[in-house]
Amino acid sequence: MKFHIQPTIRLPTKTSKSSMMGLRYSLTNINFSHYYCLHERNPKRKKMKEFAICEMDGEGDVAMTPAGLDWKFSQVFGERAAGEEVQEVDVISAIEFDKTGDHLATGDRGGRVVLFERTDQIDHGVLRRVLEGMDCSSSRHPEFRYKTEFQSHEPEFDYLKSLEIEEKVNKIKWCQTANSSLFLLSTNDKTIKFWKVQEKKIKKICNFNIDPSNHLSNGFINSSNVHTSLRLPMVTSHDSSLLARCRRTYAHAHDYHINSISNNSDGETFISADDLRINLWNFEINTQSFNIVDMKPANMDDLTEVITSAEFHPSHCNMLAYSSSKGSIRLLDLRQSALCDNHSKLFEEHEPQGSRSSFTDIISSISDIKFANGGRYILSRDYMTLKLWDINMGRGPVATFQVHEHLRPKLCDLYENDSIFDKFECCLSGDGQRVASGSYSNLFRVFGCSEGSSEATTLEATKNPTRRQIQTPPRFLRPPANYTHAVSSRRGLDNSGLDINGNNSYDFSTKLLHLAWHPNGNLIACAASNSLYMYYA
Repeated sequence: MKFHIQPTIRLPTKTSKSSMMGLRYSLTNINFSHYYCLHERNPKRKKMKEFAICEMDGEGDVAMTPAGLDWKFSQVFGERAAGEEVQEVDVISAIEFDKTGDHLATGDRGGRVVLFERTDQIDHGVLRRVLEGMDCSSSRHPEFRYKTEFQSHEPEFDYLKSLEIEEKVNKIKWCQTANSSLFLLSTNDKTIKFWKVQEKKIKKICNFNIDPSNHLSNGFINSSNVHTSLRLPMVTSHDSSLLARCRRTYAHAHDYHINSISNNSDGETFISADDLRINLWNFEINTQSFNIVDMKPANMDDLTEVITSAEFHPSHCNMLAYSSSKGSIRLLDLRQSALCDNHSKLFEEHEPQGSRSSFTDIISSISDIKFANGGRYILSRDYMTLKLWDINMGRGPVATFQVHEHLRPKLCDLYENDSIFDKFECCLSGDGQRVASGSYSNLFRVFGCSEGSSEATTLEATKNPTRRQIQTPPRFLRPPANYTHAVSSRRGLDNSGLDINGNNSYDFSTKLLHLAWHPNGNLIACAASNSLYMYYA
């Protein structure tokens, strides 16, 4: 397992010699994937040492907990004025960073895709000082600017089924770049499109023998505008513009609404999933796809669950996972069978006896899953909780984070206004040490998932993310190193919807469904209606 360096914690220098030797011995067993800093801070006054270590291999006797992050507002795009009415077509429906973190794409209900590019870059001098262990605290953080936008999908009508297909962009996935061009996939309910975005120079013809602006009104040419010597017209290049072109369209392969697309690590294939089927595509072939999962029963009355999300493993091209409305996650291995009706691993957690209700099946449905960068952990989001799963351990999640437990007494009201069917997305930090997901009132929550972490932050998608004093929900961790058969308690006092006066502060009409974490830094982009907010730490 690889480990990453996170915010530092302080240890007093007045430590016994034996304990320091044990610490030094434990440090030698750590497998670093980035770097660590060991230096003195203000040695003349406090004599404190600062360690930037978050985890270690095996079951070592030293466990240092990373401190919580201080989140700050970075940028906002499309901020609406007070009292401004938001058009339905402008509401953001998808957010995705590319693997480098230099580009960000958003899709909206109007079928548009908007691209942003990073404007700041960390120079090699800063990186070198960090690697040398110097105290080089910098206030620089990723900043983005508008790049271009294009119309990805248009509203359609299926005359055979008398079905209207809306233009809303459900998912966006970045593909491998080539020759400074950007490639990405976008999909609505039925059709997937492969887009190429590249810079194209604007060419203009000049050096004419006749000035076109001085023609006579009757169409004849004034002899005074004709040059005495014949000149050869020239083609000159002026400013360049971004051009988006649809390379391929993958259609007519899904009978139900597409809820997921995911690129394979081989760079040649991708999957698309609807409620009952998962199809495997080749980027170069848009006329046919291969069905690898088919959950449709012979009799639709026997249908008990549907597919809610699917994603390829980040590094193993033969592995993928998909979630279902029953709260289970299935791991598939394409090497076992061409048609993956039988899963290789099943991850699920059953409700304790006596705790089931008429809403249990609805709130246990998983709305989104994400692989961690290393591929060992899977993060899932259901209506009530975030859960972190270890693919090497199938007996239950290694950590459960309460998000909406305080809403359990109001499930009947949430069912009446359809809020109980809201699909919240989730995301992980690039180092895998933190997870995040959205909530109501344009709130989103960040949890620390490393062993011993107590980080739980509630932020609001505004220019002042910490303006509302809201109690953060509890989380229950079961560290992988000390995994036991016992099921950790998933319930507790969750007052995350109460302000400091104990009043319910939730607004169910405003919800933060979509968010994404920058792959290389602590930057979160989230969508609040038609506005795109960014926060850094």
